[in-house]
Amino acid sequence: MKGNPEDDFPGSGIRKTMEKEETVEAVVGKMIALTQGSKTLKPVGAHTMPRPEAVRDIIAVLREALFFGYMGNQDLPPEMVERHMREVIGRAFDLLTEQIARAYRHDCKQEHKPCDKCRGRGRRQAQALIEKLPRLRELLEADVRAAYDGDPAAKNNDEIVFSYPGLFAITVHRVAHELFEQDVPLLPRLLSETAHSETGVDIHPGATIGRSFFIDHGTGVVIGETTIIGDRVKMYQGATLGALSFPSDAGGALIRGVKRHPTIEDDVTIYAGATILGGDTVIGRGSVIGGSVWLTRSVPPGTKVVIESPRLKYKNSDRAAPREYVPDFQI
Repeated sequence: MKGNPEDDFPGSGIRKTMEKEETVEAVVGKMIALTQGSKTLKPVGAHTMPRPEAVRDIIAVLREALFFGYMGNQDLPPEMVERHMREVIGRAFDLLTEQIARAYRHDCKQEHKPCDKCRGRGRRQAQALIEKLPRLRELLEADVRAAYDGDPAAKNNDEIVFSYPGLFAITVHRVAHELFEQDVPLLPRLLSETAHSETGVDIHPGATIGRSFFIDHGTGVVIGETTIIGDRVKMYQGATLGALSFPSDAGGALIRGVKRHPTIEDDVTIYAGATILGGDTVIGRGSVIGGSVWLTRSVPPGTKVVIESPRLKYKNSDRAAPREYVPDFQI
């Protein structure tokens, strides 16, 4: 393979190095000016924020604590269980303390100066979350049972813990929601978006979700910030609990903090591709929302909402005239 003829020219290497340095310097100067002058994106060094890689560490260590014996060390002798649990929860405490403190530090006015107030708040909020782990464990056990009871393809509970993306997403959500309720900035959303990237399930940390929640398959599920979901609710892939519209003030700015997403009462099933929108929309207890339904108003308890069976046309391979096919079943 022949090289570039310019490479053999005397001084070509020096010239290319100089061109590179000049280009880099010119772009560096422009980028620094844009960064320092930005009113939208603060320059690095003037503040701190949680580290994305540490967010993944938090998820891993909390899953190890919440599903002890499944994640992490699976070969512990009985006499080591208590010691190892203590170590795992201790690591979780330390990771949470640091990253929560960094989240508070992001909005702190001290800039480069050390801030004992932020560190203290981080530690208190981490302690508050750690104290909730037993309750979160109980909730997640109910979620696992709901998955097993709701999915005939599930061979056992272990399979659900190890491989179901819906359980991964709801595990992270239950942690993120507690931090959201504790008014911890940034970190809850980073947790939920990490789960979103891993599973395709997008649950805002503000959403309130009851016991025994099951997301089957999971990909494409969207649950908005002000959604309220009751107990024993099942959702299938591609279902959306979203906002019907975004209210604005007189100046055109979005009004935040109002209920924009639906309320789903106990024992509701929402099938694949269904879209339910609006803060005033309430799906009554025990209702069934069929696949691909678009719903923007409330339905009373025990309601079944389905799309009429479609009329399909088939063409045979011998190019015979098309014939209509009307299915003889109803959802």
